[in-house]
Amino acid sequence: MGVIENEIVLFQGVDKIYNTGTVALNQLNLSVKEGEFISFLGPSGCGKSTALRMVAGLGEATKGKIEVFGKNPKDVIKTSNDVAFVFQDANLLPWRTVLDNVLLPLELRGSDKNSRKETAIKALEMVGLKDHLKSYPRQLSGGMKMRVSIARALAAKPKLLLMDEPFAALDEMTRQTLQMDLLNIWEKENMSVLFVTHNVYEAVYLSTRIAVMSARPGRLSNLIDVELPYPRERTNSKFTEYVDIASQSLEHSMGRKELG
Repeated sequence: MGVIENEIVLFQGVDKIYNTGTVALNQLNLSVKEGEFISFLGPSGCGKSTALRMVAGLGEATKGKIEVFGKNPKDVIKTSNDVAFVFQDANLLPWRTVLDNVLLPLELRGSDKNSRKETAIKALEMVGLKDHLKSYPRQLSGGMKMRVSIARALAAKPKLLLMDEPFAALDEMTRQTLQMDLLNIWEKENMSVLFVTHNVYEAVYLSTRIAVMSARPGRLSNLIDVELPYPRERTNSKFTEYVDIASQSLEHSMGRKELG
């Protein structure tokens, strides 16, 4: 299988078996094109996070091939800022201010001091935290901490943003607000996003396509094109239809129900 036009991530026949013998992924095949917002939807332990971490170069396939921008993921991470990762935990340094937390990866890359501060401030403005530059993590709510984490990733100006259940620990209102903000950033910055979730409503609200994963060992059970315009109305009947489709597909992937 050759690289197709504008393909930025390729999973080709990917297996992942850990040293314990656990088979996390089995024959995962997926092609991600430039500008897509793809959610991995599946039950806990199905290999969603494993797949995302391998795209970030934080692990290798046992079998098969993973390419990012046509290269080995580890080579991409070493030589560019094109890929950024937002984890479920904000992972902020408590002794650094909001601005200094966002500055950290730019400092480590050795970018110019003046330009990196300007870049960090702009990223914080994008997530609505321009008035909290001097605050410390202990002074922030859970949603604000996650905004800092997203800003830290955006400061690198990535072409591909990886997000591993970043809103899972937040209350529903905060979660929905951050979902809307994320979509605005995605559209303005012309990024591609790979997003891990086990929330069907979140997947439908955010995604251009939903990659439904089977229970372990993780396989691509179904790929759903969400043909709804943005911004999406959660009360819209078509939105509800896609939620039903994704829910049925998820139940089928877990062996609980046959697809109609």
